Amino acid sequence: MSFDAATPERQPSRPVQIRRLSAGTWETRQDVVACEEPLEIRVEGRSVAVVMRTPGHDEELAAGFLVSEGVVKHPRDLLEVSQCPVTADSKGNIVDVLLGGAVVNWDSLTRHVFSASSCGLCGKTSLDSVFQQFPNVTADWQVDAAFIAGLPKQLHSAQVTFQSTGGLHACAVFDLEGNLIISREDVGRHNALDKVLGWALMNNKLPLYHHVLLLSGRVSFEMMQKALAAGIPLIAAISAPSSLAVEFADRSGQTLAGFVRGDTLNLYSHPHRVR
Repeated sequence: MSFDAATPERQPSRPVQIRRLSAGTWETRQDVVACEEPLEIRVEGRSVAVVMRTPGHDEELAAGFLVSEGVVKHPRDLLEVSQCPVTADSKGNIVDVLLGGAVVNWDSLTRHVFSASSCGLCGKTSLDSVFQQFPNVTADWQVDAAFIAGLPKQLHSAQVTFQSTGGLHACAVFDLEGNLIISREDVGRHNALDKVLGWALMNNKLPLYHHVLLLSGRVSFEMMQKALAAGIPLIAAISAPSSLAVEFADRSGQTLAGFVRGDTLNLYSHPHRVR
């Protein structure tokens, strides 16, 4: 597998000039906003999705998208991941994936043409169509509640662009010793998780059976499904889960923790992994 390492990383934020009201006085100042641009994902030259994302780690995003769609599972399934170069006429917002023998169900893969940054399910016509078949998790390890409570602080330290813009979601994977393995930021929470999964695939880390996933925002059904595609047994979030996320976690064998704030947290499913 190879990918275009020569493509420069795009900037995740940019400066803007604003008028700010403070204590009844207007002033002109510089601010920083998170970048959002479309990325077209192609497989074998065929367009399969357009996602609104924060530029950067685009090859990981494309690879992680295919992991969560059940198309690829191993690094050998990817022959090449390449990004169109930035030119005077193009912003380089296209990534093409060449597969290394993986079989593609094109009807399933192309069921949605556009995914907004805030919605990973846009265009999917029915709930049944997105219940993918990934093996349930059966991990029997345990961690302390204090272990989970300490993860948000580590994630916050890694959120460099969020600290300057306040406008990005983040996902991070930790090992069972509490070491932060990988974190990614994006204007779309689904994209941030796909970037993490793509990194794990490209670095031959899948499945993540002995790892914990931390989400900076709320937990939806599809975030749980993406985590299951990577084999992650425990998902923790700083915010709330949806009802369908709880149902999915219960069915899939995943431990789901929400409202991880300070020394408090809620366990919604399979609490036996938390002491």
